[in-house]
Amino acid sequence: MQCPFCSDDGNRVIDSRLARDGSEIRRRRECDECGRRFTTRERVDEVLPRVIKHDERREEYDRHKLLRGVEHACVKRPVSTEAVERLVDRVERSLQESGEREVTSDHIGRRVLEELSAIDVLAAVRWASVFHNFSSPRDYEAFFEEIGADKAENDEAESGNDDRTLRDGR
Repeated sequence: MQCPFCSDDGNRVIDSRLARDGSEIRRRRECDECGRRFTTRERVDEVLPRVIKHDERREEYDRHKLLRGVEHACVKRPVSTEAVERLVDRVERSLQESGEREVTSDHIGRRVLEELSAIDVLAAVRWASVFHNFSSPRDYEAFFEEIGADKAENDEAESGNDDRTLRDGR
């Protein structure tokens, strides 16, 4: 491991800890040459599917690209960096578990939208506006109507038995 400050290869590990739900090892290191400390993170290099873009191009999955997009949607919203990292982790995990060799960017975008909707609706709107290429206020209205309909269905499903009991008087 090269020191990020002086580029020397000699350093020693001062402390190691599990991080991110045990899927990563965080190591504090000290450079033997300059004495400065820095942190490295080790994680298993996961095999993720290739991404099929809208124009049929294929590219390698890029965690940093997805992370930047989600962070951009969450700017000035009460969403922590850790929450964004966990969201991207969940999306990656679902991609791995799918076992597919290729997935569409649309599939990934929908998955992120589901996750963001549960965390922060306005961040989800920002994501959707880019993902669905909103071009008019009507696009935003339709999105909010869809969210409202989905929420009403979820609320009804969660309280379905209670509502029937109240109506039937049983």
